[in-house]
Amino acid sequence: MKLAIINTTIVLPEYMIPGGTILVEDGKILDFGKKLSTEGFEIIDAKGAYTGPGLFDIHTHADGDTFFTEDPVKTAKTLLCHGVTDVLPALYFNVDGKTLIGQIGDIKAAAESGNAPNIRGLYMEAPYMNPKFGCNRENNPWRHPIKREDYMPVLEAAAGFAKVWVVAPERPDIELFVRDAKALDPKVVFSVGHSEAEPEQIEALMPYGLKLATHHTNATGRLEKYPECRSACVDETALYHHDIYTELICDKVGIHVAPYMLRLIKKIKGDDRLILIADAFVEHGPIPADDLYEGADDINFDFMGEIAGSKMILDGPCRNMMVHTGASLCQVFKYASTNPARMLGYTDRGCIAKGNVANLVLVDAEFHIKHVLLDGALVK
Repeated sequence: MKLAIINTTIVLPEYMIPGGTILVEDGKILDFGKKLSTEGFEIIDAKGAYTGPGLFDIHTHADGDTFFTEDPVKTAKTLLCHGVTDVLPALYFNVDGKTLIGQIGDIKAAAESGNAPNIRGLYMEAPYMNPKFGCNRENNPWRHPIKREDYMPVLEAAAGFAKVWVVAPERPDIELFVRDAKALDPKVVFSVGHSEAEPEQIEALMPYGLKLATHHTNATGRLEKYPECRSACVDETALYHHDIYTELICDKVGIHVAPYMLRLIKKIKGDDRLILIADAFVEHGPIPADDLYEGADDINFDFMGEIAGSKMILDGPCRNMMVHTGASLCQVFKYASTNPARMLGYTDRGCIAKGNVANLVLVDAEFHIKHVLLDGALVK
C-alpha cells in the first residue's frame, strides 16, 4: 500500500517541517519533506494537523476500563485508537507465580495471534518489589525470601517477551534474580521501582542493565539516616545518573507528579531521559471527599482511598505535560515515542525517519488524536 500524508506539519525530535508530505510504502516511511511527488499514492489530507511518530507506552496495565489480563485484544485496540502503536502491557506483583505465568501466556498468545499487533512485549512490575510500596500491597504474595525455585518458572515463561523487569534493589538476593533474568535474555532492561534503595544498591545493578526508574516520585521511599536530615534514595539516584531514564505519570491535576516537580525533573534530566507513561489501572473506589482531589477524574482510587494508577491512555499524559510544563509537541513526542523506543533498543521506530516503520499519529496543536497509522495502514 502506498499512502501520502499531505498538508501536514511534520514533527521531528528537534524541529518541525510545516506544509510537509510523508510518503509511506509497504509499511515503511519512504520519504518526507516538502514538494514531494504524490503520484500513484493514496492521499490522506491532514488539513494542517501535525504528524509525529506513534506513541510507545512501556508501562500500562489497562485502558482505564479493562485490564490487559482480562482482554488483551480489546485493551490493545482501545489504546491503538488513541495513538499507542507500541505498548508493553504491565503485569503486577499482587498474584502468585502460577497466575502470573498464565497472564504472561495469555498476553503473549494475543500478540502472536496478530489480533493485538501493537503489543511488543511485557513490562514486569513483579515479582520482587519492596512490600511497603504500591497499591494492593496488602495482597503481595512475594514477601518471602527470594528463591530460585520460586522465580525461575516465571522468568522462563517470560523470557524473550518481557522487555522490562522492575526490582527493588534493597531486597536480599535480588542480584541472583537479576543475573538469572539477564542470562535468559541479555537485552532485558531492569528498572528500580517500589523501592527505598540507597544509591549504592541501585548502582550495583546498573552493570546488569538497570537504566530506568519506575513512575518517578511514586511508590518510592525517603531515607533519613539522621533525624531531620534527608539522605539520597531512589528518586535522587535517578536524577543523579544521566543513564537512568525516568518514567512520569502526568495526570490532569498533577497528583502523581506535581507540576513544579515535573518542571524540576525535566530541568535536571533533560529531554532525552524522560518517558511519559499512562500506568492505567482499574479500580472503582470513589474520589476522596477532599478539595485536594477536586477534578482528579483521570486517576484511580481504591476503596481505602489510596491512589491506584490512572485511567489515562498515553495521549492524555502528553496533553497534560504540555499544560504543566510548557513542553512543545517536539518534546512530548520525544517523551512518549522516541525515548521509550531508544531506551528499549529499537532503531526502526520512535521518530519520523526514512526506512522507519510507518507508525504515525496525526494530532492537533493540543495533542488530540485525529488519525492513526499502524505499519502504514490507517486505523479505522
